[in-house]
Amino acid sequence: MKIIDIQNAVAEVIATRGCFLVEVKCTPDDDITIAIEKEGDGLVAIEDCEAVNDAFEAAFSRDEKDYSLTVTSAGLDQPLKVAPQFLKYRGKKVEVYIKGGKKVVATLLSSTEEDITIAYTEIVKEGKKKVKVEKEETLPFKSVNKVLPYIEFE
Repeated sequence: MKIIDIQNAVAEVIATRGCFLVEVKCTPDDDITIAIEKEGDGLVAIEDCEAVNDAFEAAFSRDEKDYSLTVTSAGLDQPLKVAPQFLKYRGKKVEVYIKGGKKVVATLLSSTEEDITIAYTEIVKEGKKKVKVEKEETLPFKSVNKVLPYIEFE
């Protein structure tokens, strides 16, 4: 199966459910995984996954080609991958893994196709004292390994 055909088959129902497509994976053995995420602050419900599953099965007959299908939410432990995710997390804390080994917990201020802008507090030495310095930085995606939602436990 072609990924573009899968995307086309489920696009309308994903949009109707107030979701967006994050990723489609398809192995040579036709093990298919569709990851979706809810727009705004909503969470993907089981009914959202069922609706996408039903749309897929209406478009692709198991009689013609056998496949396994998993429809899932993108998950908080997964890196942000598509523009709507970056838009959803604007103003929220994220973990940014920068090439070279640096990791910062920052507020995502904005994103474009080429970069992200973040704000964070860094502790630096000034003489014998350590002080907090507020930083705002724009990072090109080519210098970033991944960006994850930040999970805070209270």
